[in-house]
Amino acid sequence: MKKADIKTGFLCNNNCFFCVQGHKKKFGDKSTAELKNILDEAVKDCEIAVFTGGEPTIRKDILELVKYAKEIGFKTIQIQSNGRMFAYSDFCQKMIAAGANEFALALHGHTAELHNYLTQTESFRQIVSGIQNLKKLNQVVITNTVITKSNYRYLPGITRLLLSLDVDQAQLAFVHAIGAAEKNFDKVVPRMSLVVPYIERSLCIGEKMKKNVMVEGIPVCFLEKYKKCISEYVIPDTKIFDLGITIDDYKKSRMVEGKSKALACKKCKYFNQCEGSWREYPEKFGWDEFRVIKK
Repeated sequence: MKKADIKTGFLCNNNCFFCVQGHKKKFGDKSTAELKNILDEAVKDCEIAVFTGGEPTIRKDILELVKYAKEIGFKTIQIQSNGRMFAYSDFCQKMIAAGANEFALALHGHTAELHNYLTQTESFRQIVSGIQNLKKLNQVVITNTVITKSNYRYLPGITRLLLSLDVDQAQLAFVHAIGAAEKNFDKVVPRMSLVVPYIERSLCIGEKMKKNVMVEGIPVCFLEKYKKCISEYVIPDTKIFDLGITIDDYKKSRMVEGKSKALACKKCKYFNQCEGSWREYPEKFGWDEFRVIKK
């Protein structure tokens, strides 16, 4: 099923050091009418609507927009969120009643100290409560954890916490150094070679618990043993409605504009399967960490 990723705007009640949209806050949020027009366009060839931002749940019209998406025929309606509003059980119930049936929440630390540091807010207890509230209501909850210099050593602990909360999928996404992450590059972007052992331990935890743990933004040459857990293999066809532009083919866009490969990668047996690295990483660190897996 094709997915429509709809940026509802760029205002947010978190202030994450690594936010890829952080530089767009000055543009504010889109209007209700504008977003309904986008939904009308998206439903022509997409069955999944993803409300993202910024932070969509702080919009006063979010329930109206979700209800509209359901009325015009979207089968899956996902809310991508920092999770804070879902700490309120009545909000969860209203969102479900409006038509939302999948929730993608962001947790970046296994402790309040770590998560709150990275988001620059007192939000840890809210996100944990939000996950618990939604699971009590039998909802599909997937989570995203951005891998940074501050949290990569604690990925196994974060994974254990998320799986103990019974999330349906835990995703570990290597930081993409654009937006606020570009501004804070030296503070937030770790070396992949240091991160990989902690990712492998996290994926192993998922295997042992028979839970779905995935990783994004790490090339196959780092994770050949766990290549089936690489998200890029299973990301559905996606159309993105961003700030004044529509990206019809997100995979093509990220391959052509977002990611890069070394010349040596052509000799790797995974060349046609692997998407490579977000291009900002080798521009800073070079290609020495990457390896060619012989055909």
